[in-house]
Amino acid sequence: MKHINIGLFGFGCVGQGLYETINNSKNFSGEVTKICIKNPDKPRQLDDSFFTVVPSDILNDAHIDVVVELIDDADVALDIVTQALKNGKSVVTANKKMVAENLEYLVELQKETGRAILYEGAVCGSIPIIRTLEEYFGHEPLNELKGIFNGSTNYILTKIFEENIDYETALDQAQALGFAESDPRLDVQGYDAKFKLSILLTHAFGIHVPPSQIVNLGIDRLKPSDLEYARDKELQIKLVAKAVKSEGQVYGFVIPQFIKAEESLAGIQNEFNAVSLTGEFCDEQLFIGKGAGSLPTGAAVLSDISALSYDYQYEYKKHYNLGKLPFSNDPSIQVYVSFNRPLDINLQDFESLKSKFFCFEQSYVVGNIKLSRLLKASWRENPNVNIIVQPTFDQEENQRLSIEELELEVSDLRKGQEILEKISL
Repeated sequence: MKHINIGLFGFGCVGQGLYETINNSKNFSGEVTKICIKNPDKPRQLDDSFFTVVPSDILNDAHIDVVVELIDDADVALDIVTQALKNGKSVVTANKKMVAENLEYLVELQKETGRAILYEGAVCGSIPIIRTLEEYFGHEPLNELKGIFNGSTNYILTKIFEENIDYETALDQAQALGFAESDPRLDVQGYDAKFKLSILLTHAFGIHVPPSQIVNLGIDRLKPSDLEYARDKELQIKLVAKAVKSEGQVYGFVIPQFIKAEESLAGIQNEFNAVSLTGEFCDEQLFIGKGAGSLPTGAAVLSDISALSYDYQYEYKKHYNLGKLPFSNDPSIQVYVSFNRPLDINLQDFESLKSKFFCFEQSYVVGNIKLSRLLKASWRENPNVNIIVQPTFDQEENQRLSIEELELEVSDLRKGQEILEKISL
């Protein structure tokens, strides 16, 4: 194991967690020699000699072996990573947005420069899922990858279901504990999990899928009636990222999902993440670990730095060795869609409908819809509409409701609602 001199960009939650894990690790030979920060006036516990506001103090320092990038700005992060690799330095990053949006370019840049870029800390906190996919499953075909990729939303949903507290209170608790950012939209709207799924598609199936091609929906529109529906059917709700290989193609999405008690993801609580892999030979494998917090992510980053001391690189075996599988949004999924008003959704977007409940204040339908249709449907952006992936229930399997008849029923409901609104005026 060679000694590593580290140049660190960013000294926030994860940066401080990394510094603490390095100083308390007994099997790592290395040290942080310089830290580039944005705000020099912010009080910090380390001596001022550690810090700089000039990126070139790290990028052009011949004594620094590894650049660790832990900042929030994806565009600036890409510039740092690019320059570091071109300057002959290996890179570790935890910026999942930057990696997901530029992974094809970064893979080629690693090949071009001969230097490594590792990003275990960008995906699922302390779970070593990328290296597991690269090494253990590097040659085994996978049929499904799914999991809980965001600790903040899982913490919120746990509090809602286990303690019966409301969404806003649970979110406040997650922010107070450092699991959710002050602006939580990346977490609660499913973007964070989508970036992680985009990255894992490369390592699991060998394909580069830009995040913009993946459907993502969050938990920020959950209604009391949705929770009542789940509890009535003895289900939980989890924000699930999922990718499936089927009929020679791969499809994937990030959408809240009803989870049955016997499913592997049902017992994943609080800030924990989980990744489930199903291979052609190994059947289902489940990996669980903390997905939020400075120390779990800091430990994942340190693991990457340590791997670099042995000259480790991702080999992208499936990307280079397998035939390229197409990514498709053509498959359909069964969803529960709740809405406030009949005008909130378009029933013609559904391929078929299994069940429904209409009333003046709250309604829902359960039906099949293509991911491509869901990706483009304008009503999915409506804050009054909530969408949850629905498990198939035996009692509903044989039902097939006429969309035309439901349109007439919705039309009658709409007229009744308009009459009520006029009376209230």
